Amino acid sequence: MPLSFSGPDHFYTADEEAWWSAVDKALKGAPRDRLTSLTDDGLPVQPLYANRTDQPARALRAKPGAWTISQRIDLPDVSVANAQILQDLEGGASGLDLVLDPFGLGTGRGIQIKIAGDFARLYAGVLPDLIETRIDAGSQTLGLITEFLSYLTSAGIEPATVPLTASYDPNSAAETDGADLSALKVVAEESVACGSPLRLLTADGQTWHNAGASDAQELALVLSSAVAHMRTLEDAGLAPEEWATRISITLVADADQFGTISKARAIRKLWASVLAGASVKQAPADLHMVTSRRMLTQRDPWVNLLRNTVASFAAGVGGADSVCVLPHTEAIGLPDAFARRLARNTQSMLLEESSLAKVMDPSAGSGAIEARTDQLCAAAWAFFQEIEAAGGLLDARKSGLIDKNIAETRAKIEKDIARRKRPITGVSEFPSLGEKTVEVLAKTNSEAGWRYAEPFEALRAAADAHEKATRQAPTIFLATLGPLAQFTARATWLASAFAAGGLKASEAAVYGSVDEMADAFKESGAALVCIVSSDAVYENEAEAAAKALSDGGAKHIYLAGKPGDKEAAYRSAGVGTFVFAGCDILELLRDAHSLLGLPSASAEQELEGQA
Repeated sequence: MPLSFSGPDHFYTADEEAWWSAVDKALKGAPRDRLTSLTDDGLPVQPLYANRTDQPARALRAKPGAWTISQRIDLPDVSVANAQILQDLEGGASGLDLVLDPFGLGTGRGIQIKIAGDFARLYAGVLPDLIETRIDAGSQTLGLITEFLSYLTSAGIEPATVPLTASYDPNSAAETDGADLSALKVVAEESVACGSPLRLLTADGQTWHNAGASDAQELALVLSSAVAHMRTLEDAGLAPEEWATRISITLVADADQFGTISKARAIRKLWASVLAGASVKQAPADLHMVTSRRMLTQRDPWVNLLRNTVASFAAGVGGADSVCVLPHTEAIGLPDAFARRLARNTQSMLLEESSLAKVMDPSAGSGAIEARTDQLCAAAWAFFQEIEAAGGLLDARKSGLIDKNIAETRAKIEKDIARRKRPITGVSEFPSLGEKTVEVLAKTNSEAGWRYAEPFEALRAAADAHEKATRQAPTIFLATLGPLAQFTARATWLASAFAAGGLKASEAAVYGSVDEMADAFKESGAALVCIVSSDAVYENEAEAAAKALSDGGAKHIYLAGKPGDKEAAYRSAGVGTFVFAGCDILELLRDAHSLLGLPSASAEQELEGQA
């Protein structure tokens, strides 16, 4: 029978009024604004948006075609790093994010380079004029940029043909008075003299993002840093028409797909507004995006591949000029070649198989993304103005304005994480206690910064230390009541919740009576127990079960679900804690660890050192 696309009930004939009518039926009298959520900036996200016809598609990238696939290189040994670079370039990378360690501090992160000859060894077999190079050596970046230009000259390569960026933002350092003006003047004069298109300074959002900043805060801080850079370039003697082309912008791409797309689009509008306000010739922002470190997990790191895919997809759709995907094992240690290959191939597949770069502005006209972009522009501009009114970025930092705003945002995020309103797949949600470790070259931290998963991972580490010391995993007994259908859903949810803290739940079982269940608890040897069933079963059996478990030696009794008006009775029977969706799971798990006498995270680290 042929398909018919006509008739009043067809999908394509539905209008907004009909959609809301169906929604109202599903809500059963609840208000519609229950479907409206809020971003970390407090910006409303509506459930439905109309198409936007007032925003034409724009050429987001300065150059048509694919964005640059940038690969982070931070292997300490120059020869090993060179081999990795050649492998990455052969495998599809078109740019390099070089993380350098000029002091040779031996932290396990950063290529140990000091002079032009080291760059010659690092770039042996590389054609630097065919790729983009970004150099980050912290406070020594400008000095090493000079060495890199010397290497190019000695190798007979025209600096004017090599895309080069000083990937360092002095304004985001822990303690700073801004850029070293004397060093900047030297590098600026040298780059102008040799015709290098060097971007002298970067306005980098990674530090703020990793500290807990929201999207709008990150945008505002990047904008403030870029304005500070313009003032610095003026002091360094560069002509105003060169300022915009000598500054690069770095933003973070995370697994909030619409947020990342909107953030990338917003920075171009904001940057254009800054240039207009400064009466500087318009130039498209050089936008580099790096996947979020704070979203990465040490536990079940394979999920990081999914997070990175969403983030790099969003960065590409949002119009990033270059994208660097942090390997999925980045939070564990120094990634090996396999992890780096997966990071690189994530972008290659988006470009070559999904053809994302062949559409100029894929999200143009999307009501949701256009609205989010406008909201971010307004919120970021307001905070940017507040920072400038405080005297600029450095003065605003010294006054505590920036730390205060970021701390408030981070506290809200941490609260949502603790209550699993912001679930972390593989860590706070659906954890696997039997997961296998992944390979890294060395277990070293890449940089300071906060990660979502850290508090739960600390509990898992403590549980592992306990199991290693006692050869027995910390457990909790599920005291299931009634028939299977009455407790299966809650038992499954609870097993996942307690596993987030490294506690292994017993197998859910059907018991013939409360006494039989209590006997099974005694045989289990567990100290903690959770009563699990439906509210209807609790009415008849929960109090008796709690008394039996208490008499049986339970150290602490939990009950799955909200107690309602029975709370006093349940507590009187021996229930100490109620576990339900939206409760502070993190605090509950910390209390459980304390009851079991598990070591703290620092003690766990000490145990590893002793081992």
